Amino acid sequence: MTDQFPCPIPPLDPKDPFPDTWPGAKPPEQQERDERRDRLSSLKIPHRAALRLEPLESIFLEDDCAKAHIIKGIFAWGETSAWIAPPGGMKSALLASAAMSIALNQPWFGRRPPGNPVGVVYFALERADLVKRRLIAHRQKLGIPESQPIPVVVHPGMLDMMNPATVPLVVEAVQRAEDYFIRLSDCNCAGLLIFDTFAKMIAAGGGDENSAKDQGKVFANLQRIKDALGNPHVALIGHTGKDEARGARGSNALYGDVDVLVTICGDTIKTATVDKANDIPDGPLFSFASEIVEFGTDDDGDPITVNIVSGDEVSEVRTSSSEPKLSTNQRVMYRLLSDAGPTGLTVEAWNELAKEQGIATKQRHYEARMALKDKGLVREYAGTWRVNG
Repeated sequence: MTDQFPCPIPPLDPKDPFPDTWPGAKPPEQQERDERRDRLSSLKIPHRAALRLEPLESIFLEDDCAKAHIIKGIFAWGETSAWIAPPGGMKSALLASAAMSIALNQPWFGRRPPGNPVGVVYFALERADLVKRRLIAHRQKLGIPESQPIPVVVHPGMLDMMNPATVPLVVEAVQRAEDYFIRLSDCNCAGLLIFDTFAKMIAAGGGDENSAKDQGKVFANLQRIKDALGNPHVALIGHTGKDEARGARGSNALYGDVDVLVTICGDTIKTATVDKANDIPDGPLFSFASEIVEFGTDDDGDPITVNIVSGDEVSEVRTSSSEPKLSTNQRVMYRLLSDAGPTGLTVEAWNELAKEQGIATKQRHYEARMALKDKGLVREYAGTWRVNG
């Protein structure tokens, strides 16, 4: 008699009632998972140089896309911020204060710090000695003994950030810093990279901060650095122009390349104001004062002093500038018209330049133009728009 079952059915295993050897016998949900896995496997990177692809079905918000913060609402992992002020505006002093708070896992202007200390690498492209004095002054004000290590390191020197060859140098330096942070036991990563100043990052490579092309090279290299290091936050320190109402000095490309742009203004009391952000509202962040700290004497017996951000709370947010508050679009439109000089611009030419800067629609052009007119900053005559004053 011929065997009707040349492939006998194996006995059921209580631990695996639906073995893989049973075609079509798996539960529907397992079949669906397997099919999904097979689809995704076709996108696996075939070799090291291939581009990485992430299909939407493999991305889960809670795992991959949720924003994580170093200081909530200000410094987010993987983002880039710019902190701009006129000369003497305490922008570097403010970031030195942030560096110490983050490294010590302490609140910064009432904002929540990370769950664990996060290391900071401060690239002092200019005035490195001043940066060091400020950090020393903060340590002494906080009463931290010199023998206690803090996860902050300083690189004193120029960096040509327009050159892709600088990327591996920065990455290696940060990785060395992380090895040092690990030995501190409470910190195992460098989460904040501060570059002081943005202008020097471009000038070191012979570039021009007024050139969107040169700025673009710097931001491309910064992204390469973030990709290689697991997406730390990059904070850039920059300058406003002679006219503070026009915002950051140099090309308007800066506004499109950063996630958060903060302007610092004021005299005795200074206010940090968000002028552009992806996920937080524009407007004042906090106000602060400065103080002179004395921490020793020089060879002549004169006191060594430095101006740092005061630890005293300033409860009222103040703005001392009499200039009208401008939105990001208004600021960009105003700068474009100002750059045109006394000849001014027609509406069509102004709109075309605004489109190149990322202000896409005519409606937004019109709204910004009318807002500038209402604030008394621009005027129109015989079809040509010009800046007042």
